[in-house]
Amino acid sequence: MKNFIEKHEDKITGSLSCFDRVLFKGYLPIRDGKGMESFMASRGLLLKDFKGFVTVCSQVIKDHAHEVAQKNGRPFIHLTASKGKEGRARLIAEQDRIDQGLICVFSCIEQCQSFKLRYAKGRGKPRIVSAQPRCLCLYFYIMDREFGLMHVRIQTWFPFVVQIYVNGHEYLARKLNKYGIGYQQIENAFVRIDDLKRAQRFADRFAHKNWPRILSSFAKRVNPLMKKLLKGMDYYWITEQAEYATDIMFSNPASLSLLYQKLLRHATVCFSAQDVMTFLGRKLHGNFKGDIGNIFKTRLPGARIKHRMKGNWIKMYNKHGCVLRIETVINHPYEFRIRRRAKRKGKLVLGWYPMAKRVTNLFRYAEVSLMANNRYLEALSAVDDPRQAYRILNRLCEPVIRDGRRTRGLNPLRKDDVRLFAAILQGEHFVNGFRNRDVAKALGICRSSDLRERRRRSARVSRLLRLLRAHGLIAKIPRSRRYRLTLRGATLMSAALYLREEDFPAVIERMSA
Repeated sequence: MKNFIEKHEDKITGSLSCFDRVLFKGYLPIRDGKGMESFMASRGLLLKDFKGFVTVCSQVIKDHAHEVAQKNGRPFIHLTASKGKEGRARLIAEQDRIDQGLICVFSCIEQCQSFKLRYAKGRGKPRIVSAQPRCLCLYFYIMDREFGLMHVRIQTWFPFVVQIYVNGHEYLARKLNKYGIGYQQIENAFVRIDDLKRAQRFADRFAHKNWPRILSSFAKRVNPLMKKLLKGMDYYWITEQAEYATDIMFSNPASLSLLYQKLLRHATVCFSAQDVMTFLGRKLHGNFKGDIGNIFKTRLPGARIKHRMKGNWIKMYNKHGCVLRIETVINHPYEFRIRRRAKRKGKLVLGWYPMAKRVTNLFRYAEVSLMANNRYLEALSAVDDPRQAYRILNRLCEPVIRDGRRTRGLNPLRKDDVRLFAAILQGEHFVNGFRNRDVAKALGICRSSDLRERRRRSARVSRLLRLLRAHGLIAKIPRSRRYRLTLRGATLMSAALYLREEDFPAVIERMSA
């Protein structure tokens, strides 16, 4: 990220990394049919009482929601469609000028995780099994003093799964208001903050809050059964989905608009599946099972690119014309690792293990996402408005003399030279540098078991690297066998790639027309 900001510092007013949308889910220790049977037995209930028992419990939840809405003088609205609830709640809050407290309660029919009584054939004993029926779900939209606009959703059937949505930008806005820091916010994006360093410290605190206690307090407000029937139980909280955004604020829309089109094109043309894995801190290998891909989508008034790896992805889009947002979304945290204690061979040891969804790991979500956003921006630092680079591309075509040796020029329109540029510009090379074997792999030069053939291949790639070094496009990393891209190399090779793959075909097409 540092190189990207330095390169465009004349257009950028600041940057901020912050959680955006975060969905938490809470589960009671009744996860399957056997757990439900044990719960009923502990309350002295028979299986034949299942339907009547759960119906009464559901009615208690519904009546409580009506009482809460009536007590606070807020509307209780049943929706036939589950979409657009947040926008509607925000509109109600603006019309009624609600800056704190309950806004409204929505009810709608949605699919949920529940149970049903299954009767066995013949004289077999019936049993309770898991099911996914459609049931009434209640959404409590709240304007919280600390978290701003949020909602608490509870399904009205056992086991009363609770979902809580909060937004990190809403939380930060409340913090800035509390400490009198000036800012300008459009929806969930900040286009100006007077004290960015202090705002970043506030944003970093979000992941380290006592979330189990906070979430449990909200759950008790919507589930009245926690006081009697479910007394002694508590919800187990997980992070169902977390979005972590890095926003680069530009001074005016015009300066971002021209650059953004180039960034979109570069991300679409240049970033491969291997690059996406690198951004997310993974390596592409033969045993990888899952899907990886890029999705380009036009969104009025702009466009968005999304790089997907299994249930996780990185998105880039233009927010309100003056904020470039890079956002990592984690739905499947087991693809990442966290340092914790676990048993190995019967001993408790400290090591790196797959990251679980438990809410106490939210700090690690922030670390993983921030590193992914930084890697992505580092790879984008090669992109610039190529018009200036086009003016000096002719220098690549001229031979150069390095260490007394004459080296041929490079041709931005020559297919082999452009293939070499594309191999060097792979995203992971911006982060870790590259070796001879990495370039050979990117060029599709096959490995051989023959020692003589391997040496011939290595020598061939070495000549190409020497050619790039002579033109100042790459540099050797001291005391290693790795190379790195220079700023000149990233700029010129990127411009050459656009010229060969994008602009030149467009010119040929216009001429043929």
